[in-house]
Amino acid sequence: MDLMEKNLELIEVQKLEGHTDRVWNAAWNPVSPILASCSGDNSVRIWEQSSLSRSWSCKTVLEETHTRTVRSCSWSPSGKLLATASFDGTTAIWEDLGDEFECISTLEGHENEVKSVSWNASGSYLATCSRDKSVWIWEVLGGNEYDCASVLNGHTQDVKMVLWHPTLDVLFSCSYDNTIKVWWSEDDDGDYQCVQTLDESSNGHSSTVWAISFNAAGDKMVTCSDDLTLKIWGADISMMHSGEGYAPWTHLCTLSGYHDRTIFSTHWSSEDIIASGAGDDAIGLFVDSKQHDPVNGPSFNLLLKKEKAHEMDINSVQWSSSKESRLLASASDDGMVKIWQLETIP
Repeated sequence: MDLMEKNLELIEVQKLEGHTDRVWNAAWNPVSPILASCSGDNSVRIWEQSSLSRSWSCKTVLEETHTRTVRSCSWSPSGKLLATASFDGTTAIWEDLGDEFECISTLEGHENEVKSVSWNASGSYLATCSRDKSVWIWEVLGGNEYDCASVLNGHTQDVKMVLWHPTLDVLFSCSYDNTIKVWWSEDDDGDYQCVQTLDESSNGHSSTVWAISFNAAGDKMVTCSDDLTLKIWGADISMMHSGEGYAPWTHLCTLSGYHDRTIFSTHWSSEDIIASGAGDDAIGLFVDSKQHDPVNGPSFNLLLKKEKAHEMDINSVQWSSSKESRLLASASDDGMVKIWQLETIP
């Protein structure tokens, strides 16, 4: 289906109100129609969709565990556990018990603010990163036990985000030092090393890199930055799947001129639509033009730009994992979470 040929519009479905400070992050549960959001008000809100009315409401508020801003939240692949990373230096693990959420573990070790948390595809590892410039890998041992397996040092500044590859146990981190680092353990001993640094010399970003996302196949990655660009990267991951060693990432193209303020968030949907959220209060949607120039590689077109999507900076854009719904969540400094639907206009 060629999305460019359709008349599409991003329709606001619902505004989720309740946070009393900026909302930093939103995360869809991979299994259920549930959305988590976290905020400068030190809380996490769990929003649930009614099967009857289809409207969203706050099911529960997770508070009194973190003492400072909750910067990031991430669901485990099973959808049963929620990890929350906070400026108080801890990462909390919450279990969904059906009628309530219980904090079952608190991960401590970072020297200061934890900025991001991510589960690997099998749910056996968790990664966190911090203003202390380090990336930590935690092994999930069962029995609510989490063991620090590695402390990865390499970034020279605040690490903004960590994200596991969708099909391989390869970890990616991006930083205020303008780089993206790739961490991989060549054998199964869990000895993670930095195997690649994507910086300006590799056509990378010239300022802080805020976020990373992968396409469903995992052979392309999008990154966004303070330099007002989105960059698309590619790798031959089939080589890694067949055990032939590390497949390096290369720059494919740069999307610039679409936002005039910092791009804080980007997310690649299962339908191959890239969303961006920025300090210009706008959401951008991009698709592959399918015109692959043998010299310049692939190019991406702007599908649409939703101006004034929020009243202040957009910190997070996240597509729902459900293909049918085409739902996008956005979180902003204006204290709002919004749910949008990408609809075809007749």
